[in-house]
Amino acid sequence: MKIWTIAAQKGGVGKTTTTISLAGCLLREGARVLLVDLDPHGSLTTYCGFDPDVVEPNLYSLFAAVADGAMVGINEMVLPTAIPDLSIAPASTALVTLERRFGLKQGMGLALKRSLALGAQHYDYCLIDCPPTLGVLVVNALVCCEQLVVPVQTEFLAERSLDRLLSTLRMIESARGQPLPHLVVPTLFDRRTRAATDTLASMRARADINLWSGTIPVDTQLREASRIGVPLTLRHPYARGSLAYQELLAAVRDEEPEAMRVAG
Repeated sequence: MKIWTIAAQKGGVGKTTTTISLAGCLLREGARVLLVDLDPHGSLTTYCGFDPDVVEPNLYSLFAAVADGAMVGINEMVLPTAIPDLSIAPASTALVTLERRFGLKQGMGLALKRSLALGAQHYDYCLIDCPPTLGVLVVNALVCCEQLVVPVQTEFLAERSLDRLLSTLRMIESARGQPLPHLVVPTLFDRRTRAATDTLASMRARADINLWSGTIPVDTQLREASRIGVPLTLRHPYARGSLAYQELLAAVRDEEPEAMRVAG
């Protein structure tokens, strides 16, 4: 099972849309996909038809069990969605208390990695959607993944937030003892606006990031797909947004080390 994390240190930049859209592309290829929603807001959980206020089981239960010294396989947290071959380990709004209640407990940073290892044989891909704040949840997502996808809205404040995530990435790489492949993805791009084109030019001028050459455009059909609860990349694979995400999927695969591509 390949594990990809979608993370950014700012909300509203397209993390959940990127997660579900990449999942839709993979499902079209016949892959079995597991979604992991680590964001207490539960947008990905809601997208898949569940209420993060009441859904059971959920990922808070996983971390609570680890804090009590138990080991729980991810399959105990997974629910099937209405879409064939797509499953989700849903978020709970209780995750917002995780840092305060369990953040200092031993082994919390590796909880997700160990749990996923127990269920890896059931899925081809795992896509992890993260909260926009740095903490134990994001650390879990970065420690266990093989690829990091960083959506960055093409506007000034979103680009500034990129620096904070890159700083976190360097700390994680130091702890891992090896680099973590990452790809920065310009999102919500509107070529008609000066702000978007200037921000994109600024991102392309940076030498410290691995920037995807393409962009994810503003596309109202992506918003409509979230209302319906079906990825646009499944529902309308030739829509403008869908085609952009298919190109992104190819780019993410190109960033994989050769050993990972052969293994997959």
